[in-house]
Amino acid sequence: MGSGKRGLLTAALTVICAVTVLSAPGTAFAAPAPTPTPTPTTTAGGTPTPAPDKDLQEVRDRLDKLYHDAAVATDAYNAAEEKAKKQSAEIVALAEKIVQGQQRLDKLKNQAGAAARDQYRTGGLSSTAQFLLSDDPGRFLDGAGRVLQGQQAATKLMSEMARTQKELRRYADDAADRWEKLDANRKAKAAAKKKIRKQIDAAEKLESRLEKKEKERLAQLEREAAEKAQTAWLDTGVLKDIDGKASAQGKKAVKYATAQLGKPYVWGAEGPDSFDCSGLTSQAWAAAGHPVPRTSQEQWKQLRRVDVEDMRPGDLVIYFDDASHVGMYIGDGSIVHAPRPGRTVTIAGAGSMPILGVVRPDA
Repeated sequence: MGSGKRGLLTAALTVICAVTVLSAPGTAFAAPAPTPTPTPTTTAGGTPTPAPDKDLQEVRDRLDKLYHDAAVATDAYNAAEEKAKKQSAEIVALAEKIVQGQQRLDKLKNQAGAAARDQYRTGGLSSTAQFLLSDDPGRFLDGAGRVLQGQQAATKLMSEMARTQKELRRYADDAADRWEKLDANRKAKAAAKKKIRKQIDAAEKLESRLEKKEKERLAQLEREAAEKAQTAWLDTGVLKDIDGKASAQGKKAVKYATAQLGKPYVWGAEGPDSFDCSGLTSQAWAAAGHPVPRTSQEQWKQLRRVDVEDMRPGDLVIYFDDASHVGMYIGDGSIVHAPRPGRTVTIAGAGSMPILGVVRPDA
């Protein structure tokens, strides 16, 4: 085997073997910066008293910010993961083309070698010389057509060899380009993972400093805020106009999503035991036979948008200005969604968070 062939085959096999390594996420984490927390006061007996609602509200705002930033980073992680999967598949396909192209080139070289050997056996004489020296010119003339055909075949053979070599160079260049992009996405995944872990660790550390009664009151404040937002949304009369009926696929998506109630939120997860927000919605629609983009931001960008008043069960409700959260509308002014770390898949009011818009996967 020639050095050129060994090089291409080695490169192709290296690409196939290394793709899974590059697509693995990074593992480096940064220690979260210290976060100030409310300092409980103490009674005359020395017993800590819960922080006032004002302080707890500041804690809630801080937690919301941390978990929101984690959600944004999770979307970035998921997007990089999707790109890495696609690029890995493309690299493997290119590697297979390189191997197949090299095999075809070897075959063409063997054919060219056979033609050269045949020419050697005839002494390398021109067709004119062979005619003049032939003992049987008539027989030579009978074969002249075959000689011409052979010359045409040789020209075609050399042209095909050149084209195959050009294809191999293009495949190699494409593989190198996709390799660089895959490596860049690996680094993007590592950076996103680092940020996610930092935000979640900071949030968990902040919550761990609260007394039991403070945690209970904090949860109550969260419920009250969600109920207030939902009530304000319903008071607009929007529910009177929402009467869309779910499509057959929409019903299947809702059935899948609601079957996941109680399963924990885990960033980057898409089932079957845990989910993040877009992992739940994308898997629900995949189960319904209609795949959608993996991230909430891409769902917002790529799927058809509909007015809130026109939404129907199965539609996806996108939240916050940066499309960092998504839930699935299930009817009666409610959604099913995976809220955030530390929470489980649950049903909530569709208006309990700031709505950016609504998209319909099966438009």
